[in-house]
Formats: sequence, structure tokens, C-alpha cells
Amino acid sequence: MEKDNQNELLTRGVSAIYPSKEFLASKIAKGEKLAIYLGIDPTGPTLHLGHAITIKKLAEFQKTGHKVILLMGDFTAMIGDPDKLSVRVPLTRKQVLSNLKNYKKQASKLLSFTGKNPAKIMFNSKWLGKMNFAEVLNLASKMTVSQMLERDMFKKRKEEDKSIFIHEFMYPLMQGYDSVAMNIDGEIGGNDQTFNMLVGRDLMKVMRNKEKFVLTMKLLEDNGGKKMGKTENNMVSLSDNEEEMYGKIMSWNDSLIISGFELCTNVPMLEIEKIATLLAEGINPRDLKMRLAREITAIYHGEKKAKAAEEKFINTFQKNEIPNDIENIKVKGNTLLVDALLSKKIISSKSDYRRLVDERAITNLNTNQKVSSYAETASGGVYRIGKKRFCKIILEN
Repeated sequence: MEKDNQNELLTRGVSAIYPSKEFLASKIAKGEKLAIYLGIDPTGPTLHLGHAITIKKLAEFQKTGHKVILLMGDFTAMIGDPDKLSVRVPLTRKQVLSNLKNYKKQASKLLSFTGKNPAKIMFNSKWLGKMNFAEVLNLASKMTVSQMLERDMFKKRKEEDKSIFIHEFMYPLMQGYDSVAMNIDGEIGGNDQTFNMLVGRDLMKVMRNKEKFVLTMKLLEDNGGKKMGKTENNMVSLSDNEEEMYGKIMSWNDSLIISGFELCTNVPMLEIEKIATLLAEGINPRDLKMRLAREITAIYHGEKKAKAAEEKFINTFQKNEIPNDIENIKVKGNTLLVDALLSKKIISSKSDYRRLVDERAITNLNTNQKVSSYAETASGGVYRIGKKRFCKIILEN
């Protein structure tokens, strides 16, 4: 690889590399063809942009000749990666299989599953579902309770005197064992998965006497510091049509523009640096966000549909004759829309709000979706209330 290309491969969107960037760079420089995987637990029916960040990096390694595996955690998804707040509700195998049925098709927007170096799909039930109790105990003997308690979410539960179940301790071991079962060279994942991936690194040393690298990616976080995904109900799904995708991205806070370009587009980093300069100099962020929305939408729906979505978005705003001086409402995450509108007297009462919802008269113009629930959470973007009332919801930390 050319030096500049290698540097971008190992730096763009990358949070950290274990044991070091130099370790991985030396392997690439020697021309080694590495076996690298990304694991995804199918806990929801669609992939989203958070998944796409790591899939995109996996695809970059594929394009440079490395062997890549997209691992479906069809076994681990039934248990669920432990959450900071409480134990996850288990999924049935039927639910898991239903969730993942469109994953390959969606991932193929970034990965190639055909040709001379096709990406491979594997399922961790193939080995985890066949382990007997003696093998499970042997695996459990490779780590201590004190090591497990180093994980941030377990620390938080312990501090708050909340229960930690034994099966939750087993989850990092199961994910770590995936590396051993596939005998891989490296793993890619979001930096929220660092602990689990490093467990796999430890297990590879103990069980295969092999040095596994771990490459963690930055997360796409909303303006409240929460990662964008299914759990936080703020995701841009790869199943969204072009208009929904474009509109949702246009509702993002301006603070997401640069990270969005870096993590979710193919725009060169040198150009992104120029965009950051323009933003700092005071250029209208709307214009940059429109390009961001177009770039991302084009990856999943093609240039033609992305441009059509942009035109529809522009026409929607112009057609509604949105005034330049509409009320801006700054709210915290998880604020109810009714409370946001009442705070600036956009509506007169809760009964007024319920009437408008019943009449389907409140629309988020960014996503072109009508509010259908009395308990809807406020999303970023411009809302039309009735025919002539407008406001802009801005989500803040």
C-alpha cells in the first residue's frame, strides 16, 4: 500500500489500535494477508449508520486484499451485550433470525460478497451453540471476576448497587471466544466494544498463542453524547428510503457535521479539513449539512435518488414558506414534544396538542413524518404545527 493510503486506513475514524498502530502497520507493510472480522448482534431488524461506520472500515481492509468476515452474533444476540442500567430482555432464536434476514443485503452496499476476495458471513451459534458444560467452565477459567468488574458498565451497576447476573459475565467471554473459534488475526468494532474485543485478544494469547490486533472506531454521537443507534431511538436506518435518510441527517445538530463527513462518507480527509475551516469561519452550516446528507444518502441509494431527495427537501421547505425568524426551542434529550412546544407557547395547552395530533397536523419537515403519539419525544428539526405555525427543535447537551 502507498503510505498515504495506509495512514488513512489506520487513522480515519479510528479511536485506538491494540497493541499499537505500529504493530498493525508492520504487518501490512510486510504484505501479510490478514483475516479480520466484525461481529454484529442482530438485536434489531435493520442495520444503521452506527453499524455502517465499522462495516465501512472492514470494507477498506477488503479492498486492500485482506480476508474479511462479517460475523452474525445469532447466539450472543439471544443473551445481549450487558447494559449499564439493567439486564437486557433475552431474544428468542426466531426473533434473532427474523432480525438478520436483511443484514447481508444492507451490508452489501459497503462490502462485496462476490468476486475474487468475497466477504464471508459466519454465525457464532456454529461453535457457541455446541459447547458442553465442561467446555464452558474451561472458558470461564480463563478470566477472573476482578477482570470482569473492570468493565465500565459493571462498575456503574456496582456503584449503584444494581444486580449483575452471571450470564452477563459470560457475554464478553463468548464474544472473545469468537476470535478463537475463527482463528482470526484482528477484529474491528466500535470503541464501546473495546472491553469485549480485548477479552478476545487475551483469549487468543492463552488458547492459540497468537497476537490479535483490535481496531476500535469512533462512535457517531448525538449532541447529547449518546451513540446514535437503536437503543437511543435516534438512528438512521439503512432500511430508510432516500427521503427519510436525507431528512434525518438534516435534523442532526451542527456539531455532527465534521464527524459525519469523517465517519460516514468517502469525502477525502483533506477536503474535510477544508470543510472544518469553512465551518469555523462562519459559513452557513445548512449548506454543509445538505452536502453531508447528499453524500451519505448517495452511498445507500445512489446519486440520482440522493439528488431527488435533496430537491424534495428544498421544495418542502420553500413550499411551506417557512419564515426566517421562526422560534428556536432548545431542549434536552428525551424531552416530550408537547413540553417543548408548551415551553415557548407554540401551542396553548395539552388538549390543543392532543387535538393537533389526532388531526395529524404536526409534521417534522426534516423527516416529513407526522406526529402520531401524544407521548412523542422531540426530535431535532423544523416542525410545522397546523398550517402556519413553525418552530425549530434544537437538541442540546
